Amino acid sequence: MRFSSKNKVTKIFLLSGSFVLVGLILWNTNSFFKTFKEEERLKMEIWATAQSEFLQSAENVDLGNLHLRVFQNNTTTPMILINKDSSIKVNNIPKEMASDSVYIAKKLKKFRAENTPIEIDQQGEHLATLYYGNSEVLNKLKYYPIALLLIIFLFGAVIYFLFKTNKASEQNKLWAGMAKETAHQIGTPLSSLLGWNQLLEEEDINPDITKEIKKDIDRLQTITERFSKIGSLPTLQPANIVEETREAFHYLKKRSSKLIHFSFVSSVAAVPVQLNPALYQWTIENLVKNGIDAMKGKGSIAIEVVPEGNRVNILVADTGHGIPKSNFNTIFNPGVTSKKRGWGLGLSLVKRIIEEYHGGKIKVQSSGREGTIMQISLKINKE
Repeated sequence: MRFSSKNKVTKIFLLSGSFVLVGLILWNTNSFFKTFKEEERLKMEIWATAQSEFLQSAENVDLGNLHLRVFQNNTTTPMILINKDSSIKVNNIPKEMASDSVYIAKKLKKFRAENTPIEIDQQGEHLATLYYGNSEVLNKLKYYPIALLLIIFLFGAVIYFLFKTNKASEQNKLWAGMAKETAHQIGTPLSSLLGWNQLLEEEDINPDITKEIKKDIDRLQTITERFSKIGSLPTLQPANIVEETREAFHYLKKRSSKLIHFSFVSSVAAVPVQLNPALYQWTIENLVKNGIDAMKGKGSIAIEVVPEGNRVNILVADTGHGIPKSNFNTIFNPGVTSKKRGWGLGLSLVKRIIEEYHGGKIKVQSSGREGTIMQISLKINKE
């Protein structure tokens, strides 16, 4: 698929701008987190200082009131104070858990990992150790970048989906318009050919000639029908997939080079499916022609119908040059082609006919030096 250099530059600019924007937001969030964490530690140091003064002057009522006010004003940061006599005081932790040694041990381990403990000393004497954890606000802020990235990702996904849907809609309208115009343009010479063939039938010529001309005219009518149906939902009807495949096979065999060896195999005579015969035969024609192009006009084409459970597989194999495994999925994208000429719409239309119109699946079953096998899978109609 070809893109203009201008589109590439625009996409690179937008992508780079997005990364820079996200990077700035994350950097700013991280800076805010660090600042907030430093402020919390400053508050803890103030509390530790008040606690130190209180422990040294327990009889001083004013210092006690100061300590009490500082202690009571902190309602968000969980704390564990271990005095030199091993007694424990807690703040913003359930009081009933203060006597649970296992719970306290877990909290102490967690607090050590989150913040460096504050040693409370007075005149060289160790009085207590303060362990504290992150406040609820700080914990929420810690996960903010993740939430922000998720929001940006979801927003980007929505934008991408809308862009892709809009682009696909525009392509569908373009293809449908071109197809219907092609069908309209074919109609005039086709009517003329029908008239000329009737005149030839009245002349004394070999009837086999007019019979073959009639087949090609019928084929042109089928092609016109195919193009006219693009852009609208086709009608499916009960059909025998074996017979429909065989019919497409014989038509292509008779009109292909003698250097191409054709073979058709089916282990059963009939497999009922819901089908639009005109579009299905178009699919087989596209796959066979791609195979012939890959073989450069010389090799073998094999078509096999294989029932498997509640589905039937149609395998189209050629002996041409293979498809790289990395391209197994991309070959069905519009505009992708290995040919010097062509728009790369054949396999895209094949995929749409099989998967969107018939509810089936199409894939590259295998590909290598010995050729490629394309697989169509359709649901068997058991009603």
